Amino acid sequence: EVQLVESGGGLVQAGGSLRLSCSVSGFDLDRGCIGWFRQAPGKEREGLGCISGSDHSTIYVDSAEGRFTISEDKDKSTVYLQINNLAPEDTAVYYCATRAGPCGGIMVFKLWILSGLGSWGQGTQVTVST
Repeated sequence: EVQLVESGGGLVQAGGSLRLSCSVSGFDLDRGCIGWFRQAPGKEREGLGCISGSDHSTIYVDSAEGRFTISEDKDKSTVYLQINNLAPEDTAVYYCATRAGPCGGIMVFKLWILSGLGSWGQGTQVTVST
């Protein structure tokens, strides 16, 4: 059974940083990819970026370029999302998900967001105060 567990969320002041973790079990990261997503209250789920397990290549949506960084520690079966210069509009529940195959391009990633396919974690809350 594939399981993903996010952690590292919390309350942080605007301008601060957080590193979220996604611990993966029951899935060979070399054979798939991990995506990071978020959903703010009253808004649709939003994709942030993805890392391919085979070569650690990453893609990001335009709005996530620069402040968000995805990395992987294969020995720990954990994928990270580093968020810098947090702002109140970053307040959301952050999710990781996995599916087979590489990330593909941005269009493939956006289709993943719409499909909701793959295995998903339960999310971790990030709240940014002013």
